[in-house]
Amino acid sequence: MSFSSNVKEELSEQLSSARHCQIAELAAIISFCGSVRITESDRFSIRIQTENISVSRKFFTLLRKTFKIDTEITVRRAHNQRNTRTYIVVVTDHEDTIRILQATKLLNQESEVEENLSLRHNVITQKHCCRRAFLRGAFLAAGSISDPNRFYHFEIVCATEQKAEQLRELICGFEIDAKVILRKKYYVVYVKEGSQIVELLGLMEAKVSLMELENVRILKEMRNTVNRKVNCETANINKTVHAAVKQVEDITYIRDTAGFASLSQGLGEIAELRLQYPEATLKELGMMLTPSVGKSGVNHRLRKLSGIAEELRGNKEESYYD
Repeated sequence: MSFSSNVKEELSEQLSSARHCQIAELAAIISFCGSVRITESDRFSIRIQTENISVSRKFFTLLRKTFKIDTEITVRRAHNQRNTRTYIVVVTDHEDTIRILQATKLLNQESEVEENLSLRHNVITQKHCCRRAFLRGAFLAAGSISDPNRFYHFEIVCATEQKAEQLRELICGFEIDAKVILRKKYYVVYVKEGSQIVELLGLMEAKVSLMELENVRILKEMRNTVNRKVNCETANINKTVHAAVKQVEDITYIRDTAGFASLSQGLGEIAELRLQYPEATLKELGMMLTPSVGKSGVNHRLRKLSGIAEELRGNKEESYYD
C-alpha cells in the first residue's frame, strides 16, 4: 500500500465520539465524493463513489453510528489493465436522505441541494473539533499525500473554485499555508511544507502516519546536515590544497631563480619545510620550526614568499622586454 492509502486506512478507523463531529465528517465526504439524486417524484437519495475501500467503510460506519442507518457497499470492477475496483454506498430511503442532508446543511432553506457547501458561518464547522473532522472527511474523500521519502506534497481535489477557496480558508485557519492551483478542470488545494503536512496529519488524528513522516523528515534533515558539512569540509580542503600548490610553485620559482640564500633565515626555513612537507597544514609547519610559530605567523611568511616570487617574475618580464 502507498503512504497515502495507509493514511486513509488509519483515518477510516478514527471515529469522533461527538455527534456534531461525525456530522461534519459526513458532510465533507458527501460534498467531496458524493452526489444527491432527485427523481421526477421529488424523492431524494445519496450516493458516494470511491476507489478507496477505506472511504466507503468510513461513510458506512458514520451512517450507522450517527443516524442508525444501515446500507450496503457495492463493488464494481472495471475490466481494464488496472482492474480498478469502485466502491459505491447508496442511501435510497427518502426520509433517511432528507435527515442526512438537513443535518449536514447540504439543503438550503428552500429544501434545495447546495452544490457548494458554504463553510462560512456554517454551524457544522463552528467548533474547532468539527473543522478537524471536516478536514479529515475531505481528505478521505478527495485527498492524497505523497511518499515522504520522495518529496512532501499534500492535496485535496475540489470540483469548483468556490469549494477550493472555502477549504483553503479552513486550512489556513489552522495557521497552515494552503494554496489553490487549477489542474485540468479541477481546483487543487495543496500544502508542500513538510512540517505543515505533519501538523495536518495531527489535526486529522493520523498519529501513526504522523510519526512515520516525522521519522523520514528527521533522517532527511540528518542527511542534509551531513552533506552540508561534508561539502563545506571538501571546499575547505580544496582551498587548502590549492593554496599549498601555489605556495610550492612560488617557493620553487624563488629557489630556481634567486636561490634560498637571498632569503632571510625565517623565510628560508619555512620555504624548505613547505617543499619538504607540501601536504602539511599551517599549524603543523609552525610546530616544526624552532622556536615554534603560530598559524598566523606561518601564513605571514608564506605570503611574503609569494610576494617575492611575484616580484621576481615581474623583474624577469621587464628584462625580457628590455
